[in-house]
Amino acid sequence: MDPLVLARIQFAANISFHILFPTVTIAMGWLLLFFKLRHRATGEKKWMDAYGFWVKIFALSFALGVVSGITMSFQFGTNWPGYMQTVGNIAGPLLAYEVLSAFFLEATFLGVMLFGRRRVSENMHTLATFLVAAGTTLSAFWILALNSWMQTPAGFEMIGGQAHVTSWWQVIFNPSFPYRLVHMLLASGLTASFLMAGVSAYQWLRSDRAPAVMAALRTGVFVAAMLIPVQIFVGDQHGLNTFEHQPAKVAAMEGVWDTERGAPALAFGLPNAKDRRNDYAIGIPKLASLILTHHVDGEIRGLNEFGDRHPPVAPVFWGFRVMVGTGVLMLGISWWCAFRLRRGGEPSPWLARALVGMTFSGWLATLAGWYVTEIGRQPYLVTGVLLTRDAAAATPVPLLGISLTLYLTIYALLIVSYVSVVFHLARKRKLVDRDAEDLGQELPQ
Repeated sequence: MDPLVLARIQFAANISFHILFPTVTIAMGWLLLFFKLRHRATGEKKWMDAYGFWVKIFALSFALGVVSGITMSFQFGTNWPGYMQTVGNIAGPLLAYEVLSAFFLEATFLGVMLFGRRRVSENMHTLATFLVAAGTTLSAFWILALNSWMQTPAGFEMIGGQAHVTSWWQVIFNPSFPYRLVHMLLASGLTASFLMAGVSAYQWLRSDRAPAVMAALRTGVFVAAMLIPVQIFVGDQHGLNTFEHQPAKVAAMEGVWDTERGAPALAFGLPNAKDRRNDYAIGIPKLASLILTHHVDGEIRGLNEFGDRHPPVAPVFWGFRVMVGTGVLMLGISWWCAFRLRRGGEPSPWLARALVGMTFSGWLATLAGWYVTEIGRQPYLVTGVLLTRDAAAATPVPLLGISLTLYLTIYALLIVSYVSVVFHLARKRKLVDRDAEDLGQELPQ
């Protein structure tokens, strides 16, 4: 097999596994802060009980995110030396800012969150929760600044084959960054809220209907119901930005081969790269042009205009539809469940089962959207600056194959373990909370 393909698959496996956990922790930190503030405002014990349970899920997710992030960074040197050689003057500082200003903040105060409630004042514990939540968001800020710059580079010049910064402001706040940052933060909010709603619904179905469980269930459902329409609007604005700066990606998303006016939005189709057309296409006339240009006869540039400098169509085309389809499902279930909770106070059994089924729907939507973003940038690693093939190392195929197999095996085991532990904690919530309370009383004050 082509070593470039293997190297890309290996990095895709690493980033796919890694992104699952920051997507949980970015928003989960703010939900934990909400529980703390509600407890302080009302004095109701249920909020701290909910905090005590979900901080364990947060810590588990944080640990896996850190470990997978380290292995991913190694590949810059082993598989992609041309990346740092060409754009390291920009990528290096942004990655360092993420570590210094964000990760240290999270790691330091996470210990206070987990073990310090009886050792520090309530105000200090609340502040620690806020700083961890802020740290996760700051971490996302720097990582997305770098990723967005790779999509829409700005504020630099090439000297001797290397990128040199001319304006850090333009590098960080490049044309796509605001859209990507907001889109990702909302995606994290939906991922964490559906995880919280799904696990709480699982507890409810097992007849664990304690006030803390219902508080978490209602929080997850109502946060999801509020965020999903905002995400749809932001996603539309993000699409308009991509249409302006990365037209080849949009053409792949919509399956547009020839430049046309009044392009339809395809609900279904099989992209045929050989014949450069879509087989069995079912579309809504003129809708793609209306969405992207706000005119029914607006022009969309086709893939054929870009020669061989356009992304592979099928994964981008289908990834976009999986993301949108999952978002529509999130909208319907969250709103229906929110209506039910407002009317009856509790979900029906079938609606609770639907929430359990949607527990990890945020992961599905995030991965689909990430594949659209990253595969849609191909054949470039940095759009218009660095081709992916020019950054790859000449790593032997057997070595890549062995390491890729090990990565996939370990990641599969870790995913199964993570999901198993989450639901194990959900089943044993009362026992775990009681043991934690006993431990806290036994430890020196």
